[in-house]
Amino acid sequence: MDRFRNRTEAGRRLAEAFANRAPARPVVLGLPRGGVPVAAELARRLAAPLDVLVVRKLGLPRRPEVAMGAIGEGGARVLNDDVLAVGAVSSEELATVEHRERAELELRVERFRGNAPPVDLAGRTAIIVDDGVATGATARVACIIARELGAATVVLATPVGAPDSIGELAAMPEVDEVVCLSAPDDFMAVGLHYVDFRQTSDAEVQELLETARRRRQDGFDSPAPTTAD
Repeated sequence: MDRFRNRTEAGRRLAEAFANRAPARPVVLGLPRGGVPVAAELARRLAAPLDVLVVRKLGLPRRPEVAMGAIGEGGARVLNDDVLAVGAVSSEELATVEHRERAELELRVERFRGNAPPVDLAGRTAIIVDDGVATGATARVACIIARELGAATVVLATPVGAPDSIGELAAMPEVDEVVCLSAPDDFMAVGLHYVDFRQTSDAEVQELLETARRRRQDGFDSPAPTTAD
């Protein structure tokens, strides 16, 4: 099994897959927390803004593991009308769940980004990055939310993923392209494809985002190096 040494190396290898691509007005969006170190390398290669895309599932009141919709920043919300109908969810129940999840989403946004405003996705290419795709649930919601926030093009980029999930994501009408370096038939878990898969901390996410913002403010964006640490 070909394994990535860590998320930084995975990001550099993913960035190489974009060497001959020229996405229009790209914004690289890491899915917190593990997707952000991968996304940081791609953002540097593309000299593009780096941001996080924080999303929250809206679970059925009586079966919270089942998604009746999802929310994102800027008031973005998508609903699954079929699940709402089957679950006989009232408007009051939906409002209660959304209020709870919206509060948690805002806490996470503040934790990761602080007072910095989100990068506006309107009319841009949103490149959504995670460190791997297993079920694809989070990536699916993120792609829908990115389109809801006005992205003209949505690209999902990941070092590794389960073949079925990658295929389902590529077939989504909200997704224009999927870039996946490896989708082995014997896929079992994302962590098995990394030598070092230790948990990414909130502090690491904050530092990566702050560094990316400083680089852009100072005009020091440059392609990511191709050598390993």
